[in-house]
Amino acid sequence: MATPPTLPVTNQQAVQSQPPINTPAFRTFFSRLSTSIRDGLSQRRPWTELIDRSSMARPESLTDALSRIRKNLAYFKVNYVAIVSLVLAFSLFSHPLSLLVLIGLLGGWMFLYLFRPSDQPLVVFGRTFSDRETLLALVLSTIVVVFMTSVGSLLTSALMIGVAIVCVHGAFVVPDDLFLDEQEPANAGLLSFLGGSATSAAAAVSGRV
Repeated sequence: MATPPTLPVTNQQAVQSQPPINTPAFRTFFSRLSTSIRDGLSQRRPWTELIDRSSMARPESLTDALSRIRKNLAYFKVNYVAIVSLVLAFSLFSHPLSLLVLIGLLGGWMFLYLFRPSDQPLVVFGRTFSDRETLLALVLSTIVVVFMTSVGSLLTSALMIGVAIVCVHGAFVVPDDLFLDEQEPANAGLLSFLGGSATSAAAAVSGRV
């Protein structure tokens, strides 16, 4: 009696697809980002000090106003970044469609280019795209989103409002002599991750191009 043919069994673990992103680099980036933000926020000035009316006075001249803004920017740096961020967040949440478009654009950069494994090609509708083609498509998409949709104007207007609030506050707060002694520690903090993040992104781009 003939032996029935053996059916091939597929090893499910062998055919599992690779992760869509480079997980270690992704985790390292966000771990560094969250740590830098926590360290920066720990150096913020008390909000009561920011709104202390006894330290506010009208500047005597434009030069005096600019000098105050420069000193207050160094002293209230973290608080000012938080204020501008809140204005940006409020503007985006007030326009859900623009928020979704921006999230989609950022997600495209992260998942399709920056954190995608270099040995995993991008395949769309059966066509394989090189890293240069992917980068070109993302750059063109960014230009379209920023300059040809409401997202760019929304971000610009929100930034202008945030900067205006910061400048008005900085011009009317009289700097203390204490400000000069604390400028150096204030320069480190919330934005310290930008250098590392920019370096990581630049390394990822240069490694692919």
